[in-house]
Amino acid sequence: MEKYLLNAPKQSVGNVMDSLFAEMVLEKALYEFRKTSIKKQIDSTLMNGDKKEFMRLSNELNQLLA
Repeated sequence: MEKYLLNAPKQSVGNVMDSLFAEMVLEKALYEFRKTSIKKQIDSTLMNGDKKEFMRLSNELNQLLA
């Protein structure tokens, strides 16, 4: 629940849009970082022959991509 204060400065539409844009950019960067990280871990499990971890990471990647 948001609180509205009588004397609080109001955000302009431009500031709100800038905040939303910054949040979108950050979310996209985090998504790409996580995806790349999981793919590197999958490659490592393939080289080590760890089928159980490969399956877990593959499922995690599929959920991320869905």
